[in-house]
Amino acid sequence: MSNPRSALSDRTTVEQPARSASPGSLRSAARWWGLAALTLSFLVVGLDSNILITALPTLSTKLAASTSQLQWITTAYNLVWAGLLLPMGTLGDKFGRRRTLLAGLVLFGVASAGASLVDTAGGLIAMRALMGAGAAVIMPMGMATLPVLFPADADRRRAVTVTTVGAVVALPTGPLLAGWMLEHFSWGWIFLINAPVVVLTLIGVRLFVPESRNPANPRLDWPGAVLSGTGIVAMTYAIIQEPIDGWNGPVLGSLLGGVVLVVAFLYRQRRTESPLIDLKLFSNRLFTWGTIAFAVISFAMAGVLFLLTPFLQIVQGSDAQGTGLRLLPMIGAMLAGAGLGETFGAKIGVKYVIPASMTIGACGLLVLAQVHVGSGYGIVALGLALFGVGLGLGLPLAADTVLSTLSEHQAGMGNALSRTLQSIGVVLGTAVLGSVLNDEYRSRLGDVRVGLPNDAAAAVEDNIAGAHAVADTLPARLGTALMYAADHAYTHGMTQAVFTCLGVLIVGAILTLLFLPRRSAAPAEAGLPGHD
Repeated sequence: MSNPRSALSDRTTVEQPARSASPGSLRSAARWWGLAALTLSFLVVGLDSNILITALPTLSTKLAASTSQLQWITTAYNLVWAGLLLPMGTLGDKFGRRRTLLAGLVLFGVASAGASLVDTAGGLIAMRALMGAGAAVIMPMGMATLPVLFPADADRRRAVTVTTVGAVVALPTGPLLAGWMLEHFSWGWIFLINAPVVVLTLIGVRLFVPESRNPANPRLDWPGAVLSGTGIVAMTYAIIQEPIDGWNGPVLGSLLGGVVLVVAFLYRQRRTESPLIDLKLFSNRLFTWGTIAFAVISFAMAGVLFLLTPFLQIVQGSDAQGTGLRLLPMIGAMLAGAGLGETFGAKIGVKYVIPASMTIGACGLLVLAQVHVGSGYGIVALGLALFGVGLGLGLPLAADTVLSTLSEHQAGMGNALSRTLQSIGVVLGTAVLGSVLNDEYRSRLGDVRVGLPNDAAAAVEDNIAGAHAVADTLPARLGTALMYAADHAYTHGMTQAVFTCLGVLIVGAILTLLFLPRRSAAPAEAGLPGHD
């Protein structure tokens, strides 16, 4: 393979890596080592996106966390990630993508160590937010360097598949790893394990990934960064709090205020000389619908894992490690789907394979919607396997579809924009489906809270873990009745949320089939600040 540094266009400035290059074969080997380092960075980000899923019941007990706090422990990571992606993309284009990536890895490692030491729900939320800030640098900068390492289309597609599979497989692997660690260590180790991985990644990126930047030296739009980040946070806060507080003044004001801020951000991007995002990217339907597909599939994956883990662990009585093991059919199916996706995408075309992936995922959700309190594991495994095949087919193809539309000087900004929308999908998956679950759960509890002390009644209403904890303190007959009602209420809520997710996937499949082009348009060069 040719040396990617010699094949770059003059629109991207590339500097030599810290390690001097030897003959061509070693240079070729070095870029694959660089890919390994980038994949490792994606792996650690993916792990921490969902590593808390299995640990939520443990955190509910150890940190006395409410349902709202549990949602924020999960959401803070993805929320800050989404809010900071856009400015981080521009910073990388300006100051150097490798340099920015290294800084993000350091922040992620330090925040992970801090998360392992906190002893309150609020402290963990803060550390998770800092980890999200690091992830906001790692993911878009890692993707932006792939065309530098692999300028040829075939090599780039293979590299995108490798890195995306690493990130995607890490998502359900996170609960599995957390389950094993919770059985053998204290809960803080699920974060501390990041430290050695981050150190290895830092070494690999420093040695084998070349520096690159946009020679136009774009100026960072700080007002735009504040508008976009604040707007995303405000809207997601409203979605999470509505089932708890209803549409009261603060919640409704947060939603409307967030919408206004995002609209103001988009208006500013059309008028400023140095926008955080080039809205003309959306004129390329491959970029637009590839990004939408990426976000929709991510919505489904994050939401389903959030719903299913408490069912397996609390309703069906699995321990943390057993819950993680029960997700293995999804992990294996995702690997198989990813392996098939590259072949089918090349032969059949992404226009058909990506909608098919959503449809297969929806079939898996239809199976999961049949699950009830007394269901055996077989139906759960079948649903997870079908769902996993759909995820594996769709996510890598959607990621490469987006990357293939970007010219080299757009790499940081374009990937940041795509990952922002994908992160919003992840946040909304947890928030929206969690909200549907909470509404249905509370409405089905019935009269089991009558006669309980106020604190106990609030714990039962708060979440399924609280209901089981209260039931353990009651006389056997009353405790059994409470657990029966809570388990059935949770399962009903989970089913309704799964049907909601299924509907989102079907709509996404139809729209993608209608509007995703058959092949890529050439990356747009016009209309970008600093370029003719």
